[in-house]
Amino acid sequence: MDVLVEVCAALDVHKDQITACVRRWASTGRKRTSDVRTFSTMLADLREMRQWFEAEGVTVVGMEATGVYWKPVWYELEDADRFELKLLNPTHVKAVSGRKTDVRDAVWLARLVECDMVDASFVPPREIRELRDVTRYRRRILEERSREVQRLQKLLEDAQVKLGSVVSDINGVSARLILNALCDGERDPDVLADVLHLTSRDRSWFVSDRI
Repeated sequence: MDVLVEVCAALDVHKDQITACVRRWASTGRKRTSDVRTFSTMLADLREMRQWFEAEGVTVVGMEATGVYWKPVWYELEDADRFELKLLNPTHVKAVSGRKTDVRDAVWLARLVECDMVDASFVPPREIRELRDVTRYRRRILEERSREVQRLQKLLEDAQVKLGSVVSDINGVSARLILNALCDGERDPDVLADVLHLTSRDRSWFVSDRI
């Protein structure tokens, strides 16, 4: 395989440990050598690893997208602005018989990177990543809010409180007033109905006779 990257690095990233491999030409210039080191995922070690890459003249760094553990490593190397970073999809990196250790994983990834045989996944710019995190978090909150409303509806139905039959929004202002009254111990359908100024026909739907 033709070598397209003179000096490259590859990372095998785990939760607490990173195995890094730097591939470059030997002093004779006839073969490629691998220098493998292990770092922790603490910020001080990440900076030490970045300084090592800079000293070695690394131009391309590849790493597999392992859960969320790759992100702190990516952010630290991204700040250096000296490396072309490649986030590799694990499914695109073919398994090789006998690769059972982190060192062999790192060396294999480095060999793929130096020959430019892997496609990098798209990683948006920092501003877009931050915006995406905010919008995703907002969506999760809204989804959780909807689930809580559904739980409230189920609880009321189990208690035979037909609040959903007389209000359009069980989480609206009127419904909240009635729920507050129920929590305060009010059980008189007429009193509860007065909160909404309901007609006499709707009052019979409001609270079951069993309450």
